[in-house]
Amino acid sequence: MKTLLSLLFLSFSLYSAAQDANVLLNKVTSKLNSVEDYTVQANIKADIPMIKILPSQAKIYFKQKDKFKVESKGISILPKQGFSEMSSFLNNKKGYVAVAGEQATIDGVKTQLITVIPNDEAGDMILAKLWIDTKRSVIMKSQMTTKGNGTVTSTYSYATEVSYGLPSKLVFEIDVKKFKLPKSVAADINKTSSKTPKKPKDKGTITITLTDYKINQGLSDSLFKSADKKKKN
Repeated sequence: MKTLLSLLFLSFSLYSAAQDANVLLNKVTSKLNSVEDYTVQANIKADIPMIKILPSQAKIYFKQKDKFKVESKGISILPKQGFSEMSSFLNNKKGYVAVAGEQATIDGVKTQLITVIPNDEAGDMILAKLWIDTKRSVIMKSQMTTKGNGTVTSTYSYATEVSYGLPSKLVFEIDVKKFKLPKSVAADINKTSSKTPKKPKDKGTITITLTDYKINQGLSDSLFKSADKKKKN
């Protein structure tokens, strides 16, 4: 009898945790979904072991649900995990199971950990962990593990556009061996590595500062045609 009661209590606890997690995720996605489109200026600084990459300026375009485009004259290393991929993944509510975990304080902000497990094992996403500011309903930190890019840990800072859930700064920590870098950068890393006896570090960081948001301006689909062609190829 005790065993049965324990199993029932465990089942109820897991159900409650899943319900709480979904409620919190719904608040986060509601904010993000209030943004039909945006453009923003990005300053990108990459600290990748064994190679020097100059800071670059880029302009980012986004439109619901998954249209994403980057314009830059230089080499821009821009992880999509913190932009369109995160939004698309969370909006597919039937595609995952969410469970609430422990609470943690990040940069003085109390957060709730939500672990998100995809239902589709054939997809690229393996696991996502999100630390959410429960008062503002925004993501403070994420850890996304994918088949294509390994594990990418991101921290978020917010300023004027927090009501839309849009960050003012993102810091990504990447696994250099698994993350898909631009071909020219990857070639330089391999070239540099072959000339030095020292073992290169596995981790790198990419810091993106976002300014001058223009939100819900009615961007045309034609703006993203070139980006859609690259995605298909």
